Amino acid sequence: MTLTIIPMTWRHAANFVREYHRHHKEPRGCKWAIGVVDDNGTLHGVALCGRPIARALDDGLTIEVNRTCTDGYKNANSALYGACWRISSAMGYRKIITYSQKGETGISLIASGYFKVRTLAARGSWAASSRALKHIRDPIGSGGIERTLWERTIV
Repeated sequence: MTLTIIPMTWRHAANFVREYHRHHKEPRGCKWAIGVVDDNGTLHGVALCGRPIARALDDGLTIEVNRTCTDGYKNANSALYGACWRISSAMGYRKIITYSQKGETGISLIASGYFKVRTLAARGSWAASSRALKHIRDPIGSGGIERTLWERTIV
């Protein structure tokens, strides 16, 4: 079977993330979302892209893959990461970034042309923040887990 990329609404993609993602909630919003379907039209994964969460990386020319989620279908994640790059570069972005957690191989990212930038030490949970909006944050999130920053840029 072949995989085909389709446009998605945030709501439809968020529902898929709520159903299938093993350790994260859906992002609070995005600039755009896509899905990947098989020849029968069965949805096997979604990706949501938006502004970089790290303010220092939000230069107007960088987009972040805030979430990918699949049902485990072979090559679905690689198809999503590759499509995210093609779409963002067509929109004029110069760099795309994303993160993986310790224990994730990043093989889909490597297969899609992303490069490992650096490993980031575990940090405290967002829920421990003193910011006014902490009540809406995911209390689990990626706090306490080492992460790896990945990127792909236009040469």
